[in-house]
Amino acid sequence: MQAPQFKDFAKEMVDYIANYLENIRDRRVLPEVQPGYLKPLIPSEAPEKPESWEAVMADIERVIMPGVTHWHSPKFHAYFPTANSYPAIVADMLSGAIACIGFTWIASPACTELEVEMLNWLGKMLGLPEEFLASSGGQAGGVIQGTASEATLVALLGAKAKAIKRTQEEHPEWDETYIISRLVGYTSNQSHSSVERAGLLGGVKLRSLKADSNLQLRGETLEEAIKQDLADGLIPFYAVCTLGTTNTCAFDRLDELGPVGNKYNVWIHVDAAYAGSAFVCPEYRHLMKGIETADSFNFNPHKWMLVNFDCSAMWLKEPYWIVNAFNVDPLYLKHDMQGSAPDYRHWQIPLGRRFRALKLWFVLRLYGVENIQAHIRRHCAFAKQFEALCVADSRFEIFSTVQMGLVCFRLKGNNEISEALLKKINGRGKIHMVPSKVNDVYFLRMAVCSRFTEASDIEYSWNEVSAVADELLAEKK
Repeated sequence: MQAPQFKDFAKEMVDYIANYLENIRDRRVLPEVQPGYLKPLIPSEAPEKPESWEAVMADIERVIMPGVTHWHSPKFHAYFPTANSYPAIVADMLSGAIACIGFTWIASPACTELEVEMLNWLGKMLGLPEEFLASSGGQAGGVIQGTASEATLVALLGAKAKAIKRTQEEHPEWDETYIISRLVGYTSNQSHSSVERAGLLGGVKLRSLKADSNLQLRGETLEEAIKQDLADGLIPFYAVCTLGTTNTCAFDRLDELGPVGNKYNVWIHVDAAYAGSAFVCPEYRHLMKGIETADSFNFNPHKWMLVNFDCSAMWLKEPYWIVNAFNVDPLYLKHDMQGSAPDYRHWQIPLGRRFRALKLWFVLRLYGVENIQAHIRRHCAFAKQFEALCVADSRFEIFSTVQMGLVCFRLKGNNEISEALLKKINGRGKIHMVPSKVNDVYFLRMAVCSRFTEASDIEYSWNEVSAVADELLAEKK
């Protein structure tokens, strides 16, 4: 394919994308296909001769769309949002065209330097303390990871390296293997499963601590666990504070956990994957009270801030613990400017990295802070709208306090009736939700996900829930 054909193909695809997104609410949100549906739709081997791009375009609706779950439909309420916007799509096109692998500064200086500046922009938008920002003049700074799961693991490995160094200074007779066997970290029983996985990948023990009646991890719970482990000869080194849990969007008490971590030399990592975007709105920043006590902070612009996946923003007060932990420096990656700018390969698990800062730059410039704030506030208002409809129906109850763009609700009664409700809702395919269970109580999660959502879409989704409940309860009589 040469430039003239590319121009035609790209223009056709841009039209297709715009039409797809602008009319997405007209599509069934959940596909009706079965596993293996695609195999008979395409040849069993790649073509020997090149096909036309027109043939490829023609097959998108025939082969791909029947098997797509439409995450950006206003009728999609599962998980949490995955962000999407036209500026980010265009930025991804440019990133794909430049196609650099920005593992060092010299590999593409703009890739590194724009990332430094965009993480400063973003940190200032959220109200992060100066000591997290590269612009503070210290050693701190931000980096774009692929996912919050990666950020949790990276922070754990940095905390592990720091704990090993400190312990070796205190006990030079202990070898590294012995120290690692005694390390222990902490997280809430409401944390995302990726935190537990980080412990497995990092080869350390992580304790799951019980959240309080509001599903928040409290400082006294962490301190009690630390004291017990110190008495048992273990080495507390890492704790995860979740701001906006996956189950219910609960907020751990960072203002309590941080001081405890600081007191016992325990690295505090803040996982705000979904809810962190809301801190661009000043009225929500009280939920990250105590942020100055944290060692690392992460959230996903690719969830709620209109930046396409993948773009997970992470800040570190002392990134040199990460850099030292990951530093393998072969001659072919050395360059004359080392030390003058970050080499982001030392800040992450993979070596390679895409030019992801372009997405942030385009979105922040073409939307502006005010429109991003308006987007967040609209979603939060839609959640309150759905909550009001649910509360007005005596058959339903709210499971936990409505936070951000998430409503947790259920039919009154045993778990089985709510399980049957969700099964029918997803079976009809008009809207899509997923469940969760906390303290053995089963409930449905209604997340506001699409940037196209309007008040009428929330009404539509509630009417579908209500209609299915009518049908289900009639069957039970």
